[in-house]
Amino acid sequence: MKITHVDLFEVEIPPKPPLVYYMPKIYDITLCRIRTDAGLQGWGEYQGKPARHQQAAAALLGENPLVLDPFLQPDPLTCGLLDIAGQAMGVPVSRFFGARIRERVPVSYWSAHMKPAEVAAQAEEGARLGFTFHKLKARPWDVVEMVRLIKAAAGPEYRIIIDPNTTFEYVHVAARLADELEEIGTVEVFEDPVLKDNLDWYRLLREKTHIAQALHLGDPGQVLRALKHECVDYLCLGGSALQVRQTAGLAAAAQVPCWVQMGGSCLGVLTAYSVHLQSTLANATMPCDEHPFKRVADVVTDGIVLEAGHFNVPTGPGLGIVVDMQRVEQYRVG
Repeated sequence: MKITHVDLFEVEIPPKPPLVYYMPKIYDITLCRIRTDAGLQGWGEYQGKPARHQQAAAALLGENPLVLDPFLQPDPLTCGLLDIAGQAMGVPVSRFFGARIRERVPVSYWSAHMKPAEVAAQAEEGARLGFTFHKLKARPWDVVEMVRLIKAAAGPEYRIIIDPNTTFEYVHVAARLADELEEIGTVEVFEDPVLKDNLDWYRLLREKTHIAQALHLGDPGQVLRALKHECVDYLCLGGSALQVRQTAGLAAAAQVPCWVQMGGSCLGVLTAYSVHLQSTLANATMPCDEHPFKRVADVVTDGIVLEAGHFNVPTGPGLGIVVDMQRVEQYRVG
């Protein structure tokens, strides 16, 4: 078997309202399709322009996809090669990461930083769709009002993960907000609440609130450092699939649960890849941050099923998905 084509498609699919009014374009997305002379094709997805991986993609031409080490490639090409290998062997991509321990992967609903009433309306929609967690971007000047409105709209069982992108900045600010939010009673986690260059601040904040603390990290060295400082209750893990597997292993050794964000507001290709990986990670018990459902359409038309706040892990060989080329061309910009 030989690789005959590697196609890179830059696509732009707008977010749904009201998110589109705040973020008309979240980030650049490129799809990668690897085709073979045996009729098999594998898909990958990444954030960025086609040029980012054009040279690596061209280097695959003429190679046998089953002989290449996929983990030596950039991650979207790794995904495409694993997709082909899984189809050739009749096994799902999850098999290349380990034993599958769950058939459904939990996922949070998600909101950008918007007006509190708009976020509350989004939470009400999320609860109606069966989600039990909501990841929201928040700022110190409106987070308390936002959480009060969310609780009124979605109910006390609807849990909240607050990601202020470090805009609480200092421990005294985060601790004051935590006191007010604890009284409301629906906030589960602070993710990156204060500046991240002083891990002692996270350890101190853990002592000042019952709200759990999480850091969003990808580099294994940074994860190990956070674990050694005992400054987190959870970790949000990003990066390549191999990197996430490595950092999840470090967290598991420290008995720290995690959740995964490989794509965020990505499309179904990267979501499927992430879900396959998460199905093999024992400590990935928190809802993940893969949100293709926040866009008006997806290029994946079969294989990714979202049901009651969970992704069903695809069961077909490879990624187990169907990519609609008409939609790829419809939303193609490069």
